[in-house]
Amino acid sequence: MEKPSRKRGRKSKNAADAEANPNLTTTATSADDVVASLNTAADTTKTDRRGSKRHRKTGKGKSDDVGIGASPDRRASRHSDHNGDCDIVTAVSDGAPRWETVGKVVPSMDAVVKVFCVHTEPNFSLPWQRKRQYSSSSSGFIIGGRRVLTNAHSVEHHTQVKVKKRGSDTKYLATVLAIGTECDIAMLTVSDDEFWEGISPLEFGDLPALQDAVTVVGYPIGGDTISVTSGVVSRIEILSYVHGSTELLGLQIDAAINSGNSGGPAFNDKGECVGIAFQSLKHEDAENIGYVIPTPVIMHFIRDYEKNGEYTGFPILGVEWQKMENPDLRMSIGMGNEHKGVRIKRIEPTAPESNVLCPSDVILSFDGVNVANDGTVPFRHGERIGFSYLVSQKYTGDKALVKILRSSKIYEFNIKLATHKRLVPAHIGGKPPSYYIVAGFVFTAVSVPYLRSEYGKDYDFDAPVKLLDKHLHAMAQSVDEQLVVVSQVLAFNNKPVKNLKSLVDMVESCNEEFLKFDLEYEQIVVLRTKMAKDATRDILLTHCIPSAMSDDLK
Repeated sequence: MEKPSRKRGRKSKNAADAEANPNLTTTATSADDVVASLNTAADTTKTDRRGSKRHRKTGKGKSDDVGIGASPDRRASRHSDHNGDCDIVTAVSDGAPRWETVGKVVPSMDAVVKVFCVHTEPNFSLPWQRKRQYSSSSSGFIIGGRRVLTNAHSVEHHTQVKVKKRGSDTKYLATVLAIGTECDIAMLTVSDDEFWEGISPLEFGDLPALQDAVTVVGYPIGGDTISVTSGVVSRIEILSYVHGSTELLGLQIDAAINSGNSGGPAFNDKGECVGIAFQSLKHEDAENIGYVIPTPVIMHFIRDYEKNGEYTGFPILGVEWQKMENPDLRMSIGMGNEHKGVRIKRIEPTAPESNVLCPSDVILSFDGVNVANDGTVPFRHGERIGFSYLVSQKYTGDKALVKILRSSKIYEFNIKLATHKRLVPAHIGGKPPSYYIVAGFVFTAVSVPYLRSEYGKDYDFDAPVKLLDKHLHAMAQSVDEQLVVVSQVLAFNNKPVKNLKSLVDMVESCNEEFLKFDLEYEQIVVLRTKMAKDATRDILLTHCIPSAMSDDLK
């Protein structure tokens, strides 16, 4: 994703007039007119944004005309301008507006809550410590089963989570049931029965079509009350989920997403939830591009949790493939005009299908759906989508029928799907980082959070090329393999280091006179074994480090 650009918002003219003339007579259209306006626009005020906890990155979007969620003064003023021939009813009898006429029109908004989280992130430079805690706020909404959905990045590394209902002054302590890192969804619950009183859970709707109206509701930056943004679905495709470093189905809408809007629901014109706001594109060449997690991804997360009692993730096929649009390439691999598919370049050694599939196999179909030469499959009328969408609809442990072309012959395999095992994982599951200290050297395992902590948010440009090559292209040879670094440790006393645990075992059990660490770039570090172990104890005492290794390595 491009670097974000920030633009200062402008206050709408109606809002400015209302502030300048607070004693203006308050009027409103009839209830039928309000309902009609809801069904077509469903409240407008542009908001939303990428990974938007209000504490972080407070990107500012352009403000839009105030909608139904605004005060009756502003709403009535706008309706009187555009509907001069309609009946006007007075909303003031004793100097106070009748707010209940608005509340009855949009009852689904009562299910939208504000999420408050206290975070304590790991300190990757000093992995035995944690960073100073900070607070953030975001949005969420209530679903069936006394549960609340929000974004995973809204409660990442949480130490305390609270939620507050619309119109309430009470914050209720919440418990995190599941965090889906790949899909950026988290599920919460509240034990206090009072929280659930008078609230109807939201119902989910079908995946919207292009140009369908969507309304995103939440608590973005710029105020403490609920905010409503509206737009239309401008694109449906496989998107890159920034938080999860994965690619799943997503909706693009033409509404800006601001900090704090993350986790808020997106409604269709029937008042059904069709997605969760979670990120946006901030770039000098793009405006009002926001992204929504659609209902197929949300339902997969919910059913996965209900089926397994925990979140198990989205499975992958575990292959790298290339398009087969070049006629010479197709001919060289034995594909006829009747064949369409994609060629397998590499297979993850940890993937179950590594035992049956081979490089240069051509995937012709997945679960009976033919794959085109560009890697797409039919989606809906007039639409195509990447065939990874079919894989993402499966659950971990499910089987799929894969038809391949090998040496001009067609084969079919029932493949068991599993989650992705990365050599450099995208997340550490909310746990503290693993580390091991010997003679002043701090060894740790590389992960994307580690790279981001050490080299900044532009780590994919600033990190050493060797690390980036491992991150982007290397594949784990076993499920427990890790990339261990001081700089980058590949061998110890001429023995390969498989992961941190194996390094700990080799050092602790070493009876040789010297400890020799072979680093990349032909560098060697040699220490006297007894002196190194004695120095480790002194270093721990000097720096007040409780242990030479993290708890998971003991």
